[in-house]
Amino acid sequence: MAKKLSIVVSVYNEALGLHQFYEHTNQVLTDDFAKTGWDYELIFVNDGSQDDSLEILREFASEDDHVKVVNFAANRGHEAAMIAGIDYSTGDAVVCMDADLQHPPESLADMARKFDEGYDVISMIRTARKDAGLIKRVTSWGFYKVMNKLSGKTKFENNSSDFFGISRRVALVLKRDYRERVRFLRGYVQNVGFRKTTLEFEASSRIAGESNYNIKSLIALSLNAICNFSDAPLKMGIYAGLVSLVAAFILMIYSIVQYFLGTAPDGYSTIIVLLCFMFGVLFIILGFVSEYLAIIFAEVKNRPIYIVDSVITKDGEELQ
Repeated sequence: MAKKLSIVVSVYNEALGLHQFYEHTNQVLTDDFAKTGWDYELIFVNDGSQDDSLEILREFASEDDHVKVVNFAANRGHEAAMIAGIDYSTGDAVVCMDADLQHPPESLADMARKFDEGYDVISMIRTARKDAGLIKRVTSWGFYKVMNKLSGKTKFENNSSDFFGISRRVALVLKRDYRERVRFLRGYVQNVGFRKTTLEFEASSRIAGESNYNIKSLIALSLNAICNFSDAPLKMGIYAGLVSLVAAFILMIYSIVQYFLGTAPDGYSTIIVLLCFMFGVLFIILGFVSEYLAIIFAEVKNRPIYIVDSVITKDGEELQ
């Protein structure tokens, strides 16, 4: 029996480009990918779309027995959609990708071959992004540099993305053990262990519409990633205290020397600068403490990561 690849596609308000994504992906799967000897299933996770995405996905499922649609009861976010797709997958391996064709379906055949070679985790490394400006490239580079400095033993591949592949046994680990309500899935994939490799790809421009990630979303994702994999921010108070102590000692020596020289400085400006510095550091530390408390609060409530309204296949629609 042929091995099966579960391809998980997160969908949120992608109606303008869904037909193009499906047609292009279907062509790749029936041509290049078919040569690998693998079978496949396409799992679309509708993350509470407000446009016509669900109706289009119903159309795909009614015509193609390879298609399964997991329909959320409400929007839960991209990370929850990927987790749901992994939970509902039945393949020997799972690939997560976006529906905007920035993650090229042409890479699926290479990923299947890597699974045949015995790899359990495939991180897709973005070498270029056609619609990314200088700010996006710099912030992406800086994010992974900061994460690798803060995360201790866990190291992340630079420019890795939400386009990745995992074997069945890794998927089972994610289903069973990595069930945090506040999460960073691409980090979990690189953290779980097993035999890992990387493949490179060039991200194309979006086929339609605009990215659902804005600056606020990216900041929230960055904070979640840092707080999930590092406790270094909680130690900022110690380092800030040491820096302040050294600064205060230097200022004290300077003031004593100036006093004996008869040119004691006006201390108003110095006091203001020190107060601004100290309160700035204090509020940053309090902000990180609040973020960790928010994560603890979310975990203690133990609410579901997602709620599925229905699962749609060629056989019909089943309410959950």
